[in-house]
Amino acid sequence: MKKVPRDLLDFIKNGNKFIIAGHREPDGDCIGSQLALDSVLRRAGKKTILLSAGSFDRTEIKKYKKFFKSKIDEKLKKGARLIITDCTKLERTGDLAPLLEGLPSALIDHHKSENTSHNKGVLKKHYPAYIDTKASSTTLLILYLIKALGMEMTKEEAEYILFGLCTDTGFFRHLSSENSEAFEAAAMLVKAGANPKKVHAAMYGGKSLGSRLLLAHVLQNIEPHFNGALIIATEEYEETQTHGKEGRDSDMLYQLLQSISGVKAIAVIRQEKPDNCTIGLRSLDKIDVDIIARKLGGGGHKNAAGGSIPGTISEVKKKVLKNFRLYM
Repeated sequence: MKKVPRDLLDFIKNGNKFIIAGHREPDGDCIGSQLALDSVLRRAGKKTILLSAGSFDRTEIKKYKKFFKSKIDEKLKKGARLIITDCTKLERTGDLAPLLEGLPSALIDHHKSENTSHNKGVLKKHYPAYIDTKASSTTLLILYLIKALGMEMTKEEAEYILFGLCTDTGFFRHLSSENSEAFEAAAMLVKAGANPKKVHAAMYGGKSLGSRLLLAHVLQNIEPHFNGALIIATEEYEETQTHGKEGRDSDMLYQLLQSISGVKAIAVIRQEKPDNCTIGLRSLDKIDVDIIARKLGGGGHKNAAGGSIPGTISEVKKKVLKNFRLYM
């Protein structure tokens, strides 16, 4: 695990007011890292503002919406420093990006670093960045930041960190023998009061009947390609309108598709708007879906990535197949 950069520690110690922003369409790791960092900074005597463009449709993060602002005015921004968690591009904060331009900024993330030239000059050349692509979650980096600040972790912070760690590891399903640090961290979090059973219930419980009906519909429309090595699943715009984003259970969908014999990779394409789709890519081992996602305008990790692409399902599917063909 990389050490927390000295310039990030100085960035925090020398600031009095911080805006903590994450990416749009947040997941448990994004929300958990923001909430844990917010708690740490407040205990250190700092003023904080939590920002998120949302949405908070996911069952497991709904209850946290009340802690976040979706907008910020010039008065609140005055004298503030910005810390972005769980992404490396300001644009990924969605509608918040134009509101955050020009602020002194820092990054904490476990995704591959993006070229900051695409950030419209917002993030300066020597901004502090704590980026470790080998970390299992961004919340894990918050844990090491707490230690580097010389502070003890609270039970509440441990719960947020474990939530993010379990989210990005599929409750440890995606880890290998190279990820011993994640299990060591999990033990520390449990000792600090975090409850794995409670986290599991939050992540996998409380699903609606509609979520199961939507899952059934998507499964009925799966398509095998390249002799079954790639499975493509689609969710039409009409289905999204009928069941809503709340009806989605992406983790369960990926689990079911990955269990099919011979599958090496998965692509889930969703028609979010009549002229725009989102894609979720997963691979079991050797195929680097981050490379494919980047070619399509997204990004992520070797075995889990995604993005947003203009077009209809049929148009996006052609692009996905074209890029996977090189690996199949």
